[in-house]
Amino acid sequence: MGRSSGPGGETVMYATVRRYEGVTDPAEAGRRVNEEFLPILRDVPGFVAYYWVDAGGGVMLSTSVFEDEAGAEESTKRAAEYVREGLSSLLPNPPQVTAGEVVATG
Repeated sequence: MGRSSGPGGETVMYATVRRYEGVTDPAEAGRRVNEEFLPILRDVPGFVAYYWVDAGGGVMLSTSVFEDEAGAEESTKRAAEYVREGLSSLLPNPPQVTAGEVVATG
């Protein structure tokens, strides 16, 4: 599936940002996300990029970028399932989720 185009012919992409607070072990969470979750996410159709950020103070952020809204929505479903089944002790609080169309990139 290719990327869709906006009215001016620009590529349309979608991003989802999840903010996790109260992370109990950021280093272990990062290791497990890299080794276990990232391969799951790469299987979602339209995957473009993923970033996992340690913002300090028990806060971690993830950013997922997809070619379409369906991929972004699927990433949120898979993230929730993965956290529930494998990371709940490290990420004890539900994330704040923000998603939408990418309107500028560089």
